[in-house]
Amino acid sequence: MSQADPALLLRELHGWDWELCRRQLPAVLPRLLSMYEESEDWTEHIRILRILTEMFLPHISLEDVERIFFSKVLPKTLQFFDNLMCELSSKAKGLTSQSTELCSTVRNLLQAVVQLLETLTGCVRYVCSVQELSLQSIRSLPSSVLCVVKSTFTHCKDSESMYDGHLHLISDLLQSMFKETYSLQKQLMELVDLISLDSASTEDDITYMVSVIHTVLEICSVISNMDHALHANTWKFIIKQSLKHHSLLQCHLKHSDILSGLCKDILLSFDSCLQLAEQMKVSEIQEGTDFRLFQKTVKLCRFFANSLVHYIKEFLAFLSDSCSQLHQLFLQIYSKFPPSLYAPEILEVHQDEISQVFLVALDPLITQLLPFSLFMEQVLSENLGLPPEQQLPQCLLLLTIMDKLSSQPEEVQTLWNTGKSLSLFSAVFLSFQQCCGELSLPVCLPQMVSTGQPAVPITLYHYVCVHLCSFIASTLPSHFPQLEHALLDAVLGSSMITSLLAMDSWCFLARYGTAELCAHHVNVIAHLVKAWPSDCCQVPALGVLLRRMLFLMAPEHQVEFAHEFPPEEVENLAVWQHVSLRALNPDLRAQVASQLCSAGLAQCQQWLSSSRALGGLPPVNTALSVLLAACNSADATLEAEFKTSILEVLSQFWSFLQVKQVSDDPCLQKTLCLLLHLLEFFIQALDAQLMTQVFALQSALLQLHAPDHVRLAMVHFLSSMGKVFIPQEAQRQVVPQLSCLFASLLADQTWLIHQHALEAFTHFAEETRHEDVVPWCLNSEEAKNKVVNFLAKTRQVEETREARTERLKQERITWSAQVLKVDGELESTGEPMAKRACHPPSEEQYKAAVGTMEGAVEAVKLLLQKGSPPGWLAVKLEALHTAIATLRDSLCFSGKG
Repeated sequence: MSQADPALLLRELHGWDWELCRRQLPAVLPRLLSMYEESEDWTEHIRILRILTEMFLPHISLEDVERIFFSKVLPKTLQFFDNLMCELSSKAKGLTSQSTELCSTVRNLLQAVVQLLETLTGCVRYVCSVQELSLQSIRSLPSSVLCVVKSTFTHCKDSESMYDGHLHLISDLLQSMFKETYSLQKQLMELVDLISLDSASTEDDITYMVSVIHTVLEICSVISNMDHALHANTWKFIIKQSLKHHSLLQCHLKHSDILSGLCKDILLSFDSCLQLAEQMKVSEIQEGTDFRLFQKTVKLCRFFANSLVHYIKEFLAFLSDSCSQLHQLFLQIYSKFPPSLYAPEILEVHQDEISQVFLVALDPLITQLLPFSLFMEQVLSENLGLPPEQQLPQCLLLLTIMDKLSSQPEEVQTLWNTGKSLSLFSAVFLSFQQCCGELSLPVCLPQMVSTGQPAVPITLYHYVCVHLCSFIASTLPSHFPQLEHALLDAVLGSSMITSLLAMDSWCFLARYGTAELCAHHVNVIAHLVKAWPSDCCQVPALGVLLRRMLFLMAPEHQVEFAHEFPPEEVENLAVWQHVSLRALNPDLRAQVASQLCSAGLAQCQQWLSSSRALGGLPPVNTALSVLLAACNSADATLEAEFKTSILEVLSQFWSFLQVKQVSDDPCLQKTLCLLLHLLEFFIQALDAQLMTQVFALQSALLQLHAPDHVRLAMVHFLSSMGKVFIPQEAQRQVVPQLSCLFASLLADQTWLIHQHALEAFTHFAEETRHEDVVPWCLNSEEAKNKVVNFLAKTRQVEETREARTERLKQERITWSAQVLKVDGELESTGEPMAKRACHPPSEEQYKAAVGTMEGAVEAVKLLLQKGSPPGWLAVKLEALHTAIATLRDSLCFSGKG
């Protein structure tokens, strides 16, 4: 054997057999290691490394392999590899088809990397064949190999940008590099899997194994978009090793990093699924490469979901910093999936595939997180500040939690139902309120109607209501205070549809619970209505709830309710004005109606016989509301005496109503609306004088731009005019005003009033005996066309679902910005925004005022024809004459006479 010439030594080694290598190991190994350390040539370096690993490594004992081989060979190997990669990166930037010499150099570098990878793979494969491996015996190997794997995968991932359009010149070698790196990593994972840590393992061993897992985690982020199988196997290794050494590693692993990586890869894979599904919908091709790739990607999502579930099951106690990320994972997934308005358009078959393969696998994660108080605090936080696309997912997540809670232990139910900041009940209502776009569209969700039957699509409102009621049915009695608090808060809230949801849920509770519970709730609500001022904005909502729940009371409890709130007592009228007497049994209904009429009439007559101060109108409005409730619910059973008295009182009210006062005073506007509604019950009994007064006031108010609720009351009153034959003496005044009112209301720009006007006009036209009035109401071609289209049920041109969805998204953004703006202004100043400046009066307003005066004059004429006037009338007319003269003089003085 040559002692001086390294080249000669290498040539001699080619002829050595297994036994000769074993005998010459002590003499040859030091020289080879020295040659390896000093070599600079690529070819020689790889040649020596191959000889070392293939010929001499198998003859080194496991106890000595780290000390005399790995610790000396691997540092130089890593340095050599780094030099190769550094030179490769610098040469790659200048690669072109014309630079054949550079191309050859780059290919040689890549070939050297591939050979180095092959050699390392062989080395790891041999170590795997050794029995009873320990970490100490191969300490340098895993970390060194992982550095190589990470670097080569990164190079492959960046190759497209690195080689800048010239990838085809070296693609074959890059493929070989990827393949060998894949093989090397797989072999290394098998090696690490053979190593077992136990209670006797040192702190250094534990730290080293943690480092290996974290390095593989870094590799995961590199290969996430490169190969599904590789990606899945790499994660499988991380999860397996973390669970295998659970007790030793749990306090050392960076759990938040591992969980973050899993969540990120779930979202990336899920996005890929959606993109592929969207492409297939656009291309209308459901078979082929895209479909197979879609199925593989969905399965990859399922694998990640299962991995996350297994990991969290073992390390939940260490994930306190990751609750927000887990919450966001659910929100982001469901914000991109139907029925979200922000989801891409995909076929139903692909939706089903994703739901049945991936989302089902993710579902157990919620169950695992339910006992975790930090997750509960995150989900039920009042200040989540979610973007619009995550509002519906938050609502659906809360409903999913509700569905699962009933099967949880009592302490878990208590955790969520008595939440730290919000209870689960309150959170559902708050979240539901934010889904205005989805409720307006409306979006639909699948709901099982009965076991064994296919799911049917139902609206979001229906879906939430069903699940909320189901949860209420399973709620523990000890959690009723939180439930009742949430229901009351929602009923009194600013969102009408959320208030309606709370009412529906409360009525379910009244039906599902005991009769005593229903009676208790009715009494509480009634006391709230009675205690609050009538003009409080929340009272109408409570009134609707009271009205509905009285129908659900047991008959004996209804009797008790009437004793608790005696109808004949004035202070209880505030309660009874909201009640439908149809809820009561016939005997009780007749008794209550009689008592209400007596009390209501007395209240009205007391005000009419006094100074008639506007400040005293609120109790009068309550009395009128009670009379309206009695007429609505017990009109057929009301005594003729009461009907006559009510009509007489109504007539007295119209004699004092003045246009300017009604126009300026909201309380008086409410009085007017109630009077109009009451007159509908006595429409055929109106005399010419009262009818003239009613129409004169309405016409004048409409000219003064009456508010929406007043115009709506006018519409309903006009609808009842079809039953009436207008007296001859009133036709000259009433008929023109009737037609003008209809014409104006049919042209109303408020869609609700316009729709009601169409219905009212149709009803009037079908019933009236004054057929000549009908064409006068349609004073334009546009009005005629609208009525014709309404009668023909012609649908207007509708926007597409896509256009409507986009509009609702923009409306939600605008609404949110406006709410924030108003809240900010109120917070900064403590006062609401200043009122808009009044515009100068229009000519139409002057005409309306004069028209009212003329109507009043005609009414006085009619009265004089029927009998002798009171003594004070002459004095009053003289005062009016003086006032009119003063007005005329002021016009002359201003130059307009």
